[in-house]
Amino acid sequence: MSDSQTVLERAIRSASVTRSVVVDPNAITRLPHALRSLEYKGACQLVADPDTMAAAGNRVLAVLRSANFAVEEPIVLAEMPRLKPRTETARDVGARLKATGALPVAVGAGVINDVAKYAAHVAGLPYVSVPTAASMDGYAASGAAMLDGGFKRTLACAPPIAIVADLDVIAKAPARMAAWGYGDLAGKVIAGVDWILADAVGEEPLDPTAFALVQDNVKVWLSASDRIAAHDIEALRGLMNGLLISGFAMQLHGNSRPASGSEHQLSHVWEMDRLTVDGAPAAHGACVGVGTVAMLALYEWFLAQDVPAAVNQREWNDDDRRQIEAEVQASFPEPFLVESARTEMAAKLARSGARPSRSRALGAAWPALRARIEATLIPAATMEHWLCACGAACHPADLGVSLIKLAKDYRRARLIRRRYTILDCLEDLGWLDRAIEALFEGGGFWGSRSRRSKVAADANASSKE
Repeated sequence: MSDSQTVLERAIRSASVTRSVVVDPNAITRLPHALRSLEYKGACQLVADPDTMAAAGNRVLAVLRSANFAVEEPIVLAEMPRLKPRTETARDVGARLKATGALPVAVGAGVINDVAKYAAHVAGLPYVSVPTAASMDGYAASGAAMLDGGFKRTLACAPPIAIVADLDVIAKAPARMAAWGYGDLAGKVIAGVDWILADAVGEEPLDPTAFALVQDNVKVWLSASDRIAAHDIEALRGLMNGLLISGFAMQLHGNSRPASGSEHQLSHVWEMDRLTVDGAPAAHGACVGVGTVAMLALYEWFLAQDVPAAVNQREWNDDDRRQIEAEVQASFPEPFLVESARTEMAAKLARSGARPSRSRALGAAWPALRARIEATLIPAATMEHWLCACGAACHPADLGVSLIKLAKDYRRARLIRRRYTILDCLEDLGWLDRAIEALFEGGGFWGSRSRRSKVAADANASSKE
């Protein structure tokens, strides 16, 4: 049994809702057994899109029918150029599911899974996930990442009761989808160090079990990037297991802290900006991967500074609400985005009086904290190379993001979530602007990457052949 399989089984035992997981070639044939092990004998109803119906849905239908399960007419969702996880879509699906009372079976990747998950919540039903690609970490997670009035937020809803991931199906998915999953998995590195930092300054206690599930294994999962690009079944198993285990860590902890930090905040900013790549909305995992490199570079700058000296010299402004309000207004063009960011920042400002104590705790914990963060991180240049080897987006230019925009988005990213990250720590120290400027100077990380490197261009070109 592989190490990732052992960790997956341990994660399943700790899960609050999910009780059956299969990750194997030809796994779809085991779906009826998974349902019976949960003592489910009622009707099923697939939720899919046209592509995932062709990739796996029709086979799922045949397998269920041959096992004498009743199957309602599938709900097949389509939207041009690509289906989006809109709350209104999920509520409509939820109403249709409630009318039949059938068990929803989500056959698809990220969007289908999130729509079906939230629709099941609306209908008051459990659901089952049949992933068609190793493209994201939300299959096993509580909550659904939805566009709610245009603002990307995670809405509370239960994870699936069972997951059946057929590696034969996953290996046939477009290579870019595994690259998206790899980018999403890469983000766990930043999620881990952001949590270490938040724990050290008294903002959010670290959950040792949930933390260890991800952080004890993530570097191993990420080390096979070239084999993932080659559609190697065992490498895809490791990727899929890593994504599922990240989801189970979120399920165990009760929110996304074990798997989401400042890299996801940057990703969400870009998704709300409606970035497009080749005419289609930029994929979440692609945005997370590039956001991970961006935040790794920021951490490298931070770790090179004299933090205790900065804490001793720092003077705090007791009321920066007007400045924050002006920044929020200038950062988001649409009123509903301004209002959502204002709500998130209000939660942060309610804790602004804790900035002196946070900073003192930071200074007192240094250098032991610095050593722990360094041991958890992966160098930004190494992560960039691994993403490239996987055929994943590895530079802002891959997303159509200029370095000028990236510099602004470092600041914007901290405005959309109340979660404490490196961005807030640097703002506490009065260093955020200084750090961003340093990254874009000639000798800084992005200053030395004003154009995509040849290795990045070649790796991405090869992945498309």
